[in-house]
Amino acid sequence: MIKYLEKEEDFNNLIQNKILVDFYADWCGPCKRLGAILEEINGIDILKVNVGLFQNISNKYGVMSIPTLIIFDKGNEIKKSIGFKTKEELFEFIK
Repeated sequence: MIKYLEKEEDFNNLIQNKILVDFYADWCGPCKRLGAILEEINGIDILKVNVGLFQNISNKYGVMSIPTLIIFDKGNEIKKSIGFKTKEELFEFIK
């Protein structure tokens, strides 16, 4: 399931369960390509965070380049990936 972050105050609650967070921007070409691949992913919830709208969150997690993917579990950052990933690379990152 893909969900878009709507309110900054919801972020901490949403990362309490295992979730893949996609930091992206609407103008970012690699983000759009990655977004299409993310739509094909099952088995993990996905939260999309627009870096233009949620700069505080992006800064907190050191997002300097997009797309950046971070897997969270119980509110903790488990893994981070920066840049575009193929479908195969994405599956490898998630497992």
